[in-house]
Amino acid sequence: MFDVLGDLNWIGIAAGFVAFTLLGGLWFAALFPKAYNRSLGRDPGAKPDPSPLFFAGPALTSLVITVTSAVLSAALKIDSLGEAVTFGLIVGVGYLAANTVNIAINPNFPRPLLYAAISGSYNLLGSVIVAVLLQSL
Repeated sequence: MFDVLGDLNWIGIAAGFVAFTLLGGLWFAALFPKAYNRSLGRDPGAKPDPSPLFFAGPALTSLVITVTSAVLSAALKIDSLGEAVTFGLIVGVGYLAANTVNIAINPNFPRPLLYAAISGSYNLLGSVIVAVLLQSL
């Protein structure tokens, strides 16, 4: 196997974490806030409660996803930009977007397909960005 901590690209992890976190803010606050609110059955202009969990939760999950992608990239010996994009797409579609759809189809989401499209595409794009940054830096 490999030395998990020693083989990780910590600069790539830091960059991927920041990029994924910033993408989330841009995605949900600037690009799709009204559609996201509609997907949750809220008024399109509703503002989220700015609690510590609201800020820390998504950042923490972005960090976990980024570190997990770094571990998998090292284990799989991803060593080209093309392999990184492919890896990001596989993880993004196969795990992140698929799990988002699975979460959305429970009865608590009034518009599950809209929620899955918005959140799933964010996770897919974030996964590709993380994979590319892990490879490039």
